[in-house]
Amino acid sequence: MKGVLLVNLGSPKSTDPKDVKNYLGEFLMDERVIDVPYWLRSFIVKGIILNTRPKQSAAAYKKIWWKDGSPLIVLSERLQKKVQQKTELPVALAMRYGNPNLKSGLQELHDKGVTEVMLVPLYPQFAMATTETIVVLAEELRKEFFPKMKITDVPAFYNKPEYISALSNSIKDYLADKDYDHVLFSYHGVPERHIRKSDITKSHCKPHIPGEAPCCSSPSKAHEFCYKHQCLQTTKNVIEALGWDKNKVSTSFQSRLGVDPWLQPYTDRTIVNKAEKDGIKKLAIVTPAFVSDCLETLEEIAMEGKHEFLEAGGEEFHTVPCINDNNEWVDVLAGWINEF
Repeated sequence: MKGVLLVNLGSPKSTDPKDVKNYLGEFLMDERVIDVPYWLRSFIVKGIILNTRPKQSAAAYKKIWWKDGSPLIVLSERLQKKVQQKTELPVALAMRYGNPNLKSGLQELHDKGVTEVMLVPLYPQFAMATTETIVVLAEELRKEFFPKMKITDVPAFYNKPEYISALSNSIKDYLADKDYDHVLFSYHGVPERHIRKSDITKSHCKPHIPGEAPCCSSPSKAHEFCYKHQCLQTTKNVIEALGWDKNKVSTSFQSRLGVDPWLQPYTDRTIVNKAEKDGIKKLAIVTPAFVSDCLETLEEIAMEGKHEFLEAGGEEFHTVPCINDNNEWVDVLAGWINEF
């Protein structure tokens, strides 16, 4: 019997600093999130971050928390319920960090008699710290607790025409009655070393050399697992789908952590520069690395980003919602599932 497990990032149980601390501890101690030796990761996370950041993060979560709970969890549950209505296969929901966890999701399907699982990481683009960590943990759990179960994971879908259609239409619909001069596509950032580590050719990813085509736009097998390429391609695909002027669209990366170089340009600096240097008065922001609205979209972009833009001289700031439980997106997911 076949079944489906949708997997999203996760969320603290509440906005209590203790719950936020537990969530951050699980998240940041993942070796694919902070990919340094265990002793150093433990020192950074347990010795520094968990002693300073939980209260700050808890305050941020309080700004965006809904009556029903974490926006990311609530939206993921809505998506799961809508998808379930369009397929006869059992559809379970899990989070990589926090609850409901991956083990409970697999257990739910196992208890229903499922022996073949379609694992759907809810990330359009592949990254070590997102898709890969879900796939690896799911396989570890399968071997230990569900040895007779077969798991087939859905690869990054950034380039799937049906996904691009759903994403593009959701953006178009939201901006239909909005006035804007420029659109910024902001993706979650990752350290540059993650891109090099994910290069399966071990030779394609390299610094840009003047006069040569950037490696992200040069054909390569490496693109199958290159987060940066997939982000840039997502932007390009949406521009083409909507017939936009590419000169009125930019791409940036948000949420960097630590002192190591992360993917650039950085979103916070780009937002300010658009107002101060480029004279953009009306800015719209899209966040296509996220399927569900969460802290990074609702607080970091819609609140902090807006404040930074207006302070820098901007006048209007529009944050386009993620595709969440958009009906076209539900149909896309259901279509993939029904072909499984």
